[in-house]
Amino acid sequence: MKIWVDADACPVVIKEILFRAANRAQVTTTLVANQMLRVPPSPWISAVQVPGGFDVADQRIVQEAVAGDLVVTADIPLAAQVIARGAVVIDPRGELLDAGNIQERLTLRNFLDGLRSSGVETGGPSAFSNADRQAFANQLDRLLARRR
Repeated sequence: MKIWVDADACPVVIKEILFRAANRAQVTTTLVANQMLRVPPSPWISAVQVPGGFDVADQRIVQEAVAGDLVVTADIPLAAQVIARGAVVIDPRGELLDAGNIQERLTLRNFLDGLRSSGVETGGPSAFSNADRQAFANQLDRLLARRR
């Protein structure tokens, strides 16, 4: 298992959790972004900078992720693509996305996107909370324990 992180919009606190987990579990973790990222020195952690552009980081993750890998992203279309390749996805709030629920999430995302493009105010996600951080850490621990 490798961990791939859609790092452009990933909260710093989630990256810190991932850094600790990568070292503890000795799992290769790669952050992909279109900007340069600082990562702690570790044989398990790296960052890849891709050129700017629409979905360039997402496409890099899709190319690299294989069955059994873990992808961390809040991007539902990206999640759908890597799930189709056999990867598992968790979002920064700790929700596990898989073949059983991704279609529902993709449909909802597309519906809300359609509403927004027609001028309807749909609001945004709630503020990132300590409960979200804890849910992510717990879900990550469960997934790492399962791989052993």
